[in-house]
Amino acid sequence: MHVTKQEKDTATELSEEILNPTLRIVDPHHHLWDRAIEALAALGGSRYLLDELLMDLDSGHDVCATVYVEAASMYRADGPSWLRPVGETEFANGVAAMSASGLYGTRRACAGIVSHADLRLGEHIQDVLEAHIRAGGDRFRGIRQGAAWDADPSIVGAIGRIGPGLYADRSFRSGFRRLAPLGVSFDAWLLQPQIPDLVDLVRAFPDTQIILDHVGAPLGVGVYSGGRVELFPVWKRSIQALSQCANVAVKLWRPRHAPSGSCLVPVQHSRNVRATGSRLETLYVETCIEAFGPNRCMFESNFPVDRGTCSYTVLWNAFKLIARSYSEDEKTALFSGTAQRVYRLSLP
Repeated sequence: MHVTKQEKDTATELSEEILNPTLRIVDPHHHLWDRAIEALAALGGSRYLLDELLMDLDSGHDVCATVYVEAASMYRADGPSWLRPVGETEFANGVAAMSASGLYGTRRACAGIVSHADLRLGEHIQDVLEAHIRAGGDRFRGIRQGAAWDADPSIVGAIGRIGPGLYADRSFRSGFRRLAPLGVSFDAWLLQPQIPDLVDLVRAFPDTQIILDHVGAPLGVGVYSGGRVELFPVWKRSIQALSQCANVAVKLWRPRHAPSGSCLVPVQHSRNVRATGSRLETLYVETCIEAFGPNRCMFESNFPVDRGTCSYTVLWNAFKLIARSYSEDEKTALFSGTAQRVYRLSLP
């Protein structure tokens, strides 16, 4: 395994006793890469492949399966530009096949695969979607095309070059309408001020399964610094509007000041879950569960992007603390059932 001494020391420092170790977990959101995106690699380490993933999955919690989400990893080097993202599905499916061999234990890594396509492609989009389906076999489930953008360039940096208004774009919607007939879901990554754009998209396509990533990425950096408390009611109204659409599920994530992975506050131990920015962070999760219900909510790790804030062990302990007041059936939905149903996972 390619694990550095620093990573081993960090894992030891951030380890703790596993809470509710028999609670079955499906992690519906992680990435794999090998220096594929330098901006993301700087956040989650330059290498996070099967070895590193297994080290986290085997750290004590009962994680039975995962869903791989696109990170521009392992695109094809050759061929038409619009087909190059299919290489990521081939890559993730290869990792899934390794995991399914049983050689690495009973956990099923990449049991579901969410890849990327530019839905603005027009006539080429059908070919791209069908190529993903072939490459992913029975594991390919969806497409993610992020719309994260803000007028303040410090919010998302280089990964926010998409520009405003993607989900309202006519060419994007022309491609989007191809998803449901093929049984392909859509993961939406955007920022808090853009949630109304998603509400409009969802209402226009009620037959497409849509998953909101990272609780809609509440903001607290750049021009939004110090404004999280004031912005919370605005975010809440948007979430409540989105929850009225039955075809939407949401991934539960602990926002720590910024969009996925940037400028995060370290959480050294899960007992600090209510002590690092804390009650507000928990309220984001609780508000989503109240609005959508446990059967449309799922906890996510977002590893390795969030690896710099705490260990995998601590992260799931923190989620278990947040969910401790829910019933056993509700916990089952939040930690595995919703993810298994939404991503249509066949698990042993």
